[in-house]
Amino acid sequence: MTESGRIILVTGGARSGKSAIAERLVARYPAPWTYIATAEARDDEMRERIAQHQRRRGDGWRCIEEPKDLCGALRNTDTGAVRMVDCLTLWLANCGGAADVPRLVATLRQQSCPVVLVTNELGLGIVPDNAMAREFRDRHGWMNQAVADIAQEVWMAVSGQPLRLKPTRENIDEIL
Repeated sequence: MTESGRIILVTGGARSGKSAIAERLVARYPAPWTYIATAEARDDEMRERIAQHQRRRGDGWRCIEEPKDLCGALRNTDTGAVRMVDCLTLWLANCGGAADVPRLVATLRQQSCPVVLVTNELGLGIVPDNAMAREFRDRHGWMNQAVADIAQEVWMAVSGQPLRLKPTRENIDEIL
């Protein structure tokens, strides 16, 4: 993967500011910017969330709505400009928890243009009380690990503040 195909992952909890931080990271690159939205406006509350994101982004963004075929959307938009995917959590949920994460990782490795991906950090809360929710949380955690492993940069949003996780100043293999 070339520097131009840089993969950047931004994670954080609900309303942690991760999308706004990801937008700031995208703004390091020249416009136009492409926003790949995985959310579906199924109710009024989600429509308002989507509208808030659109208002905050403003001009300079082209939006592609793709709730399931994320790999296809990435391939079709790998045409010279940075892309932002918001978010991997909704993509996994849209695919019924059975998204093809190895295919996503392979697609990301093949990108020639930068991609900034947003995801939630679900593992910081309480253990869900049912098997289906625990399975989703586990699949989600494994997906985040797989994407973070190939990313050149990983950021975590905490109370609206960016915390850089990768690259670190320390090499954990040298420390442990």
